[in-house]
Amino acid sequence: MRTGTIDVDGLGIFYREAGKLGNPKLVFLHGFPASSHQYRHLIPALAGKFHVIGMDYSGFGNSECRIRRSIITPSIRPPKWWRSS
Repeated sequence: MRTGTIDVDGLGIFYREAGKLGNPKLVFLHGFPASSHQYRHLIPALAGKFHVIGMDYSGFGNSECRIRRSIITPSIRPPKWWRSS
């Protein structure tokens, strides 16, 4: 399993992934409050058939969060590349 951080709208979003890039995609999105850590055993188990990705929403797990008015609040809006034009 590979892990990393990608810049999305100026925030470092943490992800875990496994499997071949050409395989069908399977994306795990966690609930509240949680993180991609809950999928740490499932991601490699499904990597033989899928390119599996688990991400942490901003403010959760290992992702960065936005700070507004000195209060840490998660920003879970979809990134620009996910929203339709």
